[in-house]
Amino acid sequence: MAEAGDYVAVASPPTPPGPGRPRGGELGGGTQASQRLLAYSDALLSIIATVMILPVAHTKIHPDQKLGESVQQLLATKIAVYLMTFLIVTVAWAAHVRLFQVIELIDDVLALLNLACMMLITFLPYTFSLMASFPDVPFGIFMFSSCSVVIGTIQAIIVVYGFHHPYLLSHQIQESENQAFYKNHILKIILRGPTLSFFAAIVSFFFIPLAYVFLGLVIFFPHVSHLTKWFKSKVLGQEDEVPLESFTSYLTQPLSKERVEAFSDGVYAIVATLLILDICEDNVPDAKEVREKYRGNLINALSEYGPNFLAYFGSFVTIGLLWFVHHSLFLHVTKATRLMGLLNTLSLAFIGGLPLAYQLTSEFAEKSHNEIEAIQVSCVTIFFASIFQFGIWTAALFHERETLHPFAQYGGKEHAFMFAKLALYPCASLAAFFLTCAVSELSTEIFHLMQIVVPFAFLVLRIFVRVGLVALKFLVSLFRPRKDVSEEEEACLSPSETLS
Repeated sequence: MAEAGDYVAVASPPTPPGPGRPRGGELGGGTQASQRLLAYSDALLSIIATVMILPVAHTKIHPDQKLGESVQQLLATKIAVYLMTFLIVTVAWAAHVRLFQVIELIDDVLALLNLACMMLITFLPYTFSLMASFPDVPFGIFMFSSCSVVIGTIQAIIVVYGFHHPYLLSHQIQESENQAFYKNHILKIILRGPTLSFFAAIVSFFFIPLAYVFLGLVIFFPHVSHLTKWFKSKVLGQEDEVPLESFTSYLTQPLSKERVEAFSDGVYAIVATLLILDICEDNVPDAKEVREKYRGNLINALSEYGPNFLAYFGSFVTIGLLWFVHHSLFLHVTKATRLMGLLNTLSLAFIGGLPLAYQLTSEFAEKSHNEIEAIQVSCVTIFFASIFQFGIWTAALFHERETLHPFAQYGGKEHAFMFAKLALYPCASLAAFFLTCAVSELSTEIFHLMQIVVPFAFLVLRIFVRVGLVALKFLVSLFRPRKDVSEEEEACLSPSETLS
């Protein structure tokens, strides 16, 4: 499995036809544009990354069963494995983004190779279920690692095939005199992931923790590698022996913003869909029970599920507003750096955990030992999902001229409101968490009502920000004339003082 972003992101406009290269509207020789294949792949990868939360969310805990150490350890293990596998799938997605920035056109062979890659990626949730349910058994890790090895191998075949048919490549690489370097370097990067996964598969039969270390390296090795390159070039002054045309700098190398948005939208959509699937599965009364217990009165039977419906609406509002904040943020982003992409991935990982928070708060809606703990899990999940969104904004501000629209840059008319909008959910979730520590009577019903009220907080926030900015400008306008007058008086007095 390739590591994301280790090779050049060739995000160029539609290229003119070259020798043997069909025009944009011509599909001669079976050559096709890749947009639909990429959209299909983004949708599939976002679904696979998100549904891996299902084995965690469907961990059965009876409402009267206290969250003891054994249950907490089971949930913690499953959540840790989920986060790791989610990040590995996003590594595969980001590698797919980079790969098809190098290969701009496809033919039937590449389409079929991509489908084979997607088929194995869709099998990953099953291997994850084995890993999460049997963390001490090596076979689950072996299957997951083996799928990663085969996925990386197929990606390597795609690279070899693309360079064997240069008319499929981007125009920049076609005109480059270093095509052999491009191919060898990309293959070297792509085969790192499968190599680490291969070692994880072998080591899992002898020492399982070391296998997880190798899988963790698949996620973090690209970032460690580029930090090392940055340290060598900026601190030690050592230059890479790489053609200058091949790479951009670590901090400003762009991801495809459109595909980042497409993948993120897919995750948000699937998470919202998983909520209604749980409602349909667990909250439809049995026909026999309605006849016998409620004398055929369906409304009375559905009233028993009232807290679950409240949990659904509260959770959906949270997911929808987090998407709204993400949409507002990327509306002002002009280019996504590698660091912004990493923070976005971490935010999406916690967004994917919201179905677990919904399951806990809906199952423990009635008074139980676990009600406060369920609310705290929801608060922590929302906090990390939103604080990483705030981190994206912060990272963008470091290179605001390249990454942000002028309106959102420091001093722009939308800067203050974006800051307040991104800070709302971290502050609200943190406040709710500390409220559960101080008030033991806080119920899940009150928590979900607080979630539903948050949209009105966004409207009030905009009003307060506008009023605050107007008041600030008014105060500045009051003090500025006095300052100007004092400066003029000093200027008038200075010549006489000089003569004296």
